[in-house]
This record gives sequence, structure tokens and C-alpha cells, in this order.
Amino acid sequence: MAGSGAHHVLDVGCGAGNLVALLRRRAVTVTGLEPDPGMARAAAARFADDASVTIVEAGFAGRDPQRRFDAITLVAVLHHLPLLPTLRELRGCLAPGGRLVVVGCYREAGRVDLLVSLLSVFLNPVMGLVKHPKRATTLPLQMTAPTADPQETLGVIRAAAAQELPGARIRRRLFWRYSLVYDAPADLA
Repeated sequence: MAGSGAHHVLDVGCGAGNLVALLRRRAVTVTGLEPDPGMARAAAARFADDASVTIVEAGFAGRDPQRRFDAITLVAVLHHLPLLPTLRELRGCLAPGGRLVVVGCYREAGRVDLLVSLLSVFLNPVMGLVKHPKRATTLPLQMTAPTADPQETLGVIRAAAAQELPGARIRRRLFWRYSLVYDAPADLA
């Protein structure tokens, strides 16, 4: 990320800090926001010796509203927040030329979603075996965070992004996910 100009990164809903650790390899500073107290404590402990990482026990509303970031990430988080206002605020948190990357969850609606879901149902256990070949006796910490079912369909998400993030690229993914990438104009005022 540093090579692409993303020196200061915000990870919204950082959980136990898995993505923060990856982002830290390329960014100068990483700020993780996590509203769940247990997850926030775990992430803060993980990066206690790294002055370049800040973990804040807060949701998106608890961020520093004056701070702008070169990159912002949200993984399985956006569906926990009000869609339109959050997209608008995320756009406002980006530095000129900054990038927003969302890997989100959507509610199924229609035949295409059903087909992709059926494929995901078959591939999900295979992917689980590939990524975790040993049987776990307990869930990993990052899988114990609070969850919520998504309410918005991919069509609603696309429409909201078109309104608030002109030029955003959205792609349907397997495993009930989508990706959204938005690049802020370099000449933001």
C-alpha cells in the first residue's frame, strides 16, 4: 500500500486485527476501529509494541472526524451500519486520491444470487478444509465477534454506491460477499 501512496490506513471493524497486521506491512500507520470490547482488547494487546498501530475501542462514529486516510477498509462490516450515511461519511474520510475497499455481505434476492449461493454452499466446506485442515476444538477469536444478517440486496448497495461514491466498482463474489472499490478524486477540496 505504501507503494501506491496509502501511508495512513483506517480499518473499520478490525476485529482481532488480522487485516491490520497485513496492512501494517505496507502502511506507515494503521488505525483500527473495533466496537466490541473483547475484540478491541485483543487487537490492542496484539499491537501493544507497535507505535504505528492504534486500536480504538469504538465504532465508525467514534473515529476522529477531522482525520483523513489514504485508504479505508471494511470487511464484513458495512451491513452493520446505515448504508447511505456511512458511504457518504466514508467518502469524507478519504484523503485526496484515497481508496476505499469494502468486502461486504448482501441479502440474496433473485435467481443470480440463488445460483451463486448454491455454488457457495458446495465450495464453502471445501474452502474450510483447504484453509483449516486440522479440526478445531474452539472457534478462532476473530470468529466470535458479533454478527448480523445483511438487510440490503446487491442492487440496493449498487444504487447507494452510485449515489454516494460515483465511479465505485462493485463485483459479486462467492460466499455471499461483494467487493466495492472507490478511488477518491485526487483534487478533493
